[in-house]
Amino acid sequence: MNPRIRFDRHEFAGSFGDLGTTLPLIVGLIPAAGLDPAGVLITFGLLQIATGLAYGLPMPVQPLKAMAVLVIASRYPAGVLHAAGFAIGALMLFIAAAGLLGPLARLVPRCVVRGLQVGLGFSLAQLALRDYVPAHGTGGYALAAAGFLIMIVFAGRGRFPAGLLLIGLGVLYAVLFRIYPEQVNGVFGIHLPTVHGFTVDELRTGLLALVPAQLALSFGNSIVATERTVADLFPDRRVTVRRLGITYGLMNLVAPWFGGIPVCHGCGGLAGHHALGARTGGSVVLSGSYYLIAGLFFSRGFGLLVEVFPQPILGVVLLFEALALVRLVGDEAGDRRAWSIALVVALIAFALPQGYAVALVVGTLLWRLPNRFGAV
Repeated sequence: MNPRIRFDRHEFAGSFGDLGTTLPLIVGLIPAAGLDPAGVLITFGLLQIATGLAYGLPMPVQPLKAMAVLVIASRYPAGVLHAAGFAIGALMLFIAAAGLLGPLARLVPRCVVRGLQVGLGFSLAQLALRDYVPAHGTGGYALAAAGFLIMIVFAGRGRFPAGLLLIGLGVLYAVLFRIYPEQVNGVFGIHLPTVHGFTVDELRTGLLALVPAQLALSFGNSIVATERTVADLFPDRRVTVRRLGITYGLMNLVAPWFGGIPVCHGCGGLAGHHALGARTGGSVVLSGSYYLIAGLFFSRGFGLLVEVFPQPILGVVLLFEALALVRLVGDEAGDRRAWSIALVVALIAFALPQGYAVALVVGTLLWRLPNRFGAV
């Protein structure tokens, strides 16, 4: 029987399997919400380590993508993000502990989840092309073009992850052209997270603006898809949706109080670690250690890097995140009715105030109607 935790070259290689997706979201969230880098990095690292030890699988922790996209796009402050994370953690823990997760996950049809993903993709693409890629003028467009080329050329190459190379290009550009010697004084130092809280108004805003879209996506992707991915990659290991929901909930009940971002388990991250060689929780423990060390000793430097990180590179990252979300609707193309509902949900989510909550309800109701919708 394979060990639950192992540290070798395969686990080391696998520990980078999710950085290319996770790191850009963290880089985008910190300035957008005004987060404390130390709290974000330390909490995120500790949650990674705890997950690797608890599951004994390459089960990484990822930022909640829907919340991240909405916060980056709308500049919700840290208190709203922390309140939304706590709220969704409490909801998920209650649903999972009560044994309702499976039935509720089946209540929201896949086409509605896909439509919400497309709506998020539209919002993210609009943000990338309107605000981020044009930043810094002509030089910014050239930098974005170089980043886009990197993403295309190195797509799917495990030895040279495209996301990491793209972030590397952004770091190199920042070091050469946007960081000055006097700024790096005191970069090294011990930093600890501070205690955070949130108000009733922030909780109300988070519940209305951030939780609905994320809850539907979490049912489909973070819980159901992750459980299926574990069954595919590790057929001798059983992980239930209830257990995933409980750890999801507990992580988000703890993280906000120490400045951490809302998180989930992710099937994409699991597949990424596995693709680069990871077979135990050791890769996740290693990955978490990188964030923990960065937060404890280099968070000021990380905060400086976030401030000077070139926005056109972040725009390329957001654009590819958008493309990844939109592509997922392809599995509905063979069913005209499901395809139509997914597109309606996407348009509502993208265009209306509180559109994600409205789209979730409307899409589910359309699915429950007689099979006439979609025949047009």
